[in-house]
Amino acid sequence: MAYDNYNNKNNIPTQDGPSWTQLILDSIADGVFTVDHEGRITSFNNAAERITGFSREEAVGQYCHEIFRSNLCFEACALKHTAETTETIVNLEVNILNRDNREIPISISTAVVRDETGNVVGAVETFRDLSLIKELRKEISSSYSFQDILGRSKSMLDLFQILPDIAQSDATVLIEGESGTGKELFATAIHNLSTRKDRPLIKVNCAALPETLLESELFGYKKGAFTDAGRDKPGRFRQAHGGTMLLDEIGDMSKGTQVKLLRVLEQKEFEPLGSTKTERVDVRIIASTNRDLMEMMHRREFREDLFFRINVIRLSITPLRERREDIPLLIGHFIERINLKQSKQIKKVSPSALRTLLNYDFPGNVRELENIIEHAMILTKGIEIQPRNLPAYLGRDKAEHLPQASVAEERNLAVLEAVERDLIARALERHGGRTAAAAEELGIHRSTLWRKIKRYGL
Repeated sequence: MAYDNYNNKNNIPTQDGPSWTQLILDSIADGVFTVDHEGRITSFNNAAERITGFSREEAVGQYCHEIFRSNLCFEACALKHTAETTETIVNLEVNILNRDNREIPISISTAVVRDETGNVVGAVETFRDLSLIKELRKEISSSYSFQDILGRSKSMLDLFQILPDIAQSDATVLIEGESGTGKELFATAIHNLSTRKDRPLIKVNCAALPETLLESELFGYKKGAFTDAGRDKPGRFRQAHGGTMLLDEIGDMSKGTQVKLLRVLEQKEFEPLGSTKTERVDVRIIASTNRDLMEMMHRREFREDLFFRINVIRLSITPLRERREDIPLLIGHFIERINLKQSKQIKKVSPSALRTLLNYDFPGNVRELENIIEHAMILTKGIEIQPRNLPAYLGRDKAEHLPQASVAEERNLAVLEAVERDLIARALERHGGRTAAAAEELGIHRSTLWRKIKRYGL
């Protein structure tokens, strides 16, 4: 039974077969349905049937939430909001459950329906299936991710390329980088890709413990070794046997402990505190630091023999301020993750907020960026993070560096253009050069895509 809503003066649906309105609606690719004041569905086009799995006959007359089962139905229904306020909603991404209870990602737009006299008689919702686009986004994202590490900058992609080979060796690795750059993630990736992946990965922060406690933590102790040693305790090296040990902030390790570590590296053996018995272990060492170990070695603050023993393979993690093209990718990742944690529906960062973030130097690196995004998402009421939602110190930082503003803007524009060019080139490649398909995936008009192709020489 086909319905044509509001096609007569009394706003009464007819049942005389498909009308011209219904024929037009059935010819478009987007799903469309209308509801009355009570929220009951009054029309349902072919695309709506295809996307939801419900037939028109099943849908018409039912309450919207019984057919169009989205994650917003009982919290912030878009149609209800539009019907009550007459405000339109455009391209809001949500998820629905189809007839088979399979989750479908879609984008929705809403508007009110008025009769000939201008009175609101219901609301209309159009929606588009984003399943393919979501899969393509995942494909793009996976091209720039490696074992939970994200980056599209050359320095990061170079590291992604060599990490598998490093992991398959059993050599000691030294990871250098500022605090917050993700050194622990790289250590975890090396372990997970190695032949030791089924054995423990034990992490010890050398800066968090004083010398005596660090030694007992690493090598363990025997009962009676000191006043409070009421029983034997195995050390972290014993726990890591057959696996990997991450010695984080190794530059803060005392010289006495450095000597004992050197013995483990060279001879694979040590004695627990209070023991005269030597124990042997098979452990791969990964060391990380935010300090300049070579400079410390020259100042005799770090043992030369230990430095050269751990410096078999050295990885240098570039600070975030030197790979700004990674910032948009990281922001998208953090928004997606925090949305799940906070049950939010935030979709993106506004262009002006992004410019503010790109102008900032991030002394705390990726960890600081994540904290900033979480802060902003807590304060954001809509679906887009605005500059006012960012921590106040970001604005102050920009104001304090006004003479360099033009240089920063030029640099950030170059970063954004490089990212845009890369995304367009990949979309064209995936679609065999078909501009219509590439433009649809990118969410831009085909004429806009043509201009950008010409601009970037693609």
